[in-house]
Amino acid sequence: MGGEVRVTGGMRGGQGELVRWDPADTAALRGCRAAWGAALDIDDPDGSRMSELALAGWLRLGFMGDPAEAWFIRGSEPGSVAGLYRLELPDLENREWASLVIVVDPAARRQGLGRRLLRHAAERAAAAGRSVLGGEVRDGSAGDAFAAAAGAKPGIAGGIRRLDLRTVPAGRFARLHAEAAPAAAGYSLVRWTAPTPPEYLESLARVLNAYADAPHDEGHEAEAWDGERVRERADAWLAAAGARGYTVAAVHDASGELAAMTELSVSPDDPAWGHQGLTAVTRQHRGHRLGLLLKTAMLEWLAEAEPALERIDTGTASANAHMIAVNDLLGFELDLPEYHTVEVAVADALA
Repeated sequence: MGGEVRVTGGMRGGQGELVRWDPADTAALRGCRAAWGAALDIDDPDGSRMSELALAGWLRLGFMGDPAEAWFIRGSEPGSVAGLYRLELPDLENREWASLVIVVDPAARRQGLGRRLLRHAAERAAAAGRSVLGGEVRDGSAGDAFAAAAGAKPGIAGGIRRLDLRTVPAGRFARLHAEAAPAAAGYSLVRWTAPTPPEYLESLARVLNAYADAPHDEGHEAEAWDGERVRERADAWLAAAGARGYTVAAVHDASGELAAMTELSVSPDDPAWGHQGLTAVTRQHRGHRLGLLLKTAMLEWLAEAEPALERIDTGTASANAHMIAVNDLLGFELDLPEYHTVEVAVADALA
């Protein structure tokens, strides 16, 4: 589900027309972006904001290309949006589950829009054969209270960490890279910009499958990747969002297989922000400091490739102590409050 807050707001009553978002409706897209931005001004004032192109790509494809739909409630002003939701319906794994993001403009709260959006999303999820709605909320936020009132149960905890490149001492990444290199003898680094080169598709898929070892909510089915899925889904959202994607991977010299990878994206519309994607090391190649080696190599590459880059954000499960330790070494700082996943039965959301 990533590291973003997935449920924002909570209301009573009901107003406005509920409309399914059409990718051709640029006015509605701007309205959705404005409503979400207003909500984030409260929940995450120092965080990044999706550009219109990035938001359109995410509404359509998400980050992993699963089928999804988005709906919004028209606001009182022409082109404005009072609230919206995005419902993701995984079709390869977790087919009893749906991922839900609800956003309500703070100016339209206390009118029941959140409850109306939740119920409509639950109806759509039920029609698709889903029994559970899942999301993420910031601890203590309006979304947290809304989820609790809807009967959602809390899941795993996580935190958003941010790295301010403007404050990093000169030479830090090069020093850390040099410290990690001896433990990584027998591995070579390769890098590419999206899309994934054909020769790495299958090998990269095997590394992505290592994410099955990361902390997940109970009952969550790990994604099974192959080269076709990487090309059609993992790479597709970057193109749809107009983002520049960067990947650094470690090759095990003896076998020629990819052993680890890290990825990061930058939107041309907001080049000051970088967004950390997945970092994964296959089980048989852990213990060689590959995570630190890859991340420092990525940061040194970006210093050349993205000169306007100032800040990077990443979301990490609180139980992932190893990755948190790597990020701490790099200079990432925890942005409070933290977040946690939530789940609610579709039947309860409809009650």
